Amino acid sequence: MRGAFTRVRCSVIPMYVVKSKVRDYVRKKKMSFGGDAADALSKEVQRIVDRAIDRAKANRRSTIKGRDI
Repeated sequence: MRGAFTRVRCSVIPMYVVKSKVRDYVRKKKMSFGGDAADALSKEVQRIVDRAIDRAKANRRSTIKGRDI
């Protein structure tokens, strides 16, 4: 069918880390930084922040503090 296309649903992972900075740090440690590592690291950052938000809310605060992390 001419002009037809298939929609593909893909989840976009927000990037919460600066890949180049992390890659540079990893290189200084004489290691390589895999292509999927930045996505996994961003997911972990999001999980940590979500837990911190829950803790701050449980303490009736709207500000995340270091102790929440």
